[in-house]
Amino acid sequence: MKRISNLFVAVMAFGLAFSWTLSVARAADPDPKDIARKARKNTQLKGSEGISTLTIKNNRGQSRVRKMAMVSKLFDGGDTEKRLIRFVEPADIKGTGMLSFDYDTKDDDYWLYLPRNRKTRRIVASEKSKNFMGSEFTYADMTPPTIDDFKYTLKGSEKVDGVDCWVIESIPKNEKVAEDNGFSRRIGYVGKGDYVIRKVIYYDLDGDKWKVMTASKVSEVDKENHRYRPHFMQMENVQNGRISTLVVDQIRLRLDIPDDYFTTRYLERN
Repeated sequence: MKRISNLFVAVMAFGLAFSWTLSVARAADPDPKDIARKARKNTQLKGSEGISTLTIKNNRGQSRVRKMAMVSKLFDGGDTEKRLIRFVEPADIKGTGMLSFDYDTKDDDYWLYLPRNRKTRRIVASEKSKNFMGSEFTYADMTPPTIDDFKYTLKGSEKVDGVDCWVIESIPKNEKVAEDNGFSRRIGYVGKGDYVIRKVIYYDLDGDKWKVMTASKVSEVDKENHRYRPHFMQMENVQNGRISTLVVDQIRLRLDIPDDYFTTRYLERN
């Protein structure tokens, strides 16, 4: 009987020790929402300008290439990032532009200018899931998501191109958010060292795998404040075989960008 009692005590002690160890390990896991928030902040530059090339390839291998200029600037103590994108090539879309206000805690604002119509049109929330200039990137992809619009779950760790990443599942908090963004679920891979998103898997509103975004060639654009940007992004639509790539040809800090760059009046200038 004494031997059985000692065995019982030993098993209980092991069980308590294992439970305590497991609880400590869980307590050490980072909050996935905090990771998402830091990933958003770590790519924000106080002011920047750059040139990028957008290549759109269909499932037959045919490509269209578009070059665009971009400027951005932080406002409201960093809670709002305003961004102006204007296409400079080819000639048939030259002057087409988009102005976006990326807010920290509310729905973003977008305006699209088409020079052939000489008219600026506001993009409403229900249009955010539409393709940006015929690419597999959507309007919603052009700005970071509103953090509070999603529920986050940490799914573990995994390496992407040799980079150790947290794996985070993001689910829209309601049907409206899902419809506005065009997906029911998203799996993101966030670099543990720089908090840059290296990969995202999107699932459509029916729950089927839809698109895969990969990002690479990350550089520290703002070394003083440790802000990073990937210089290569690819969005592959696994349902239709279309692939779009966005290559950042040039990007630099610029802190003297005038505020009036981020107005619809400036957007309409040629």
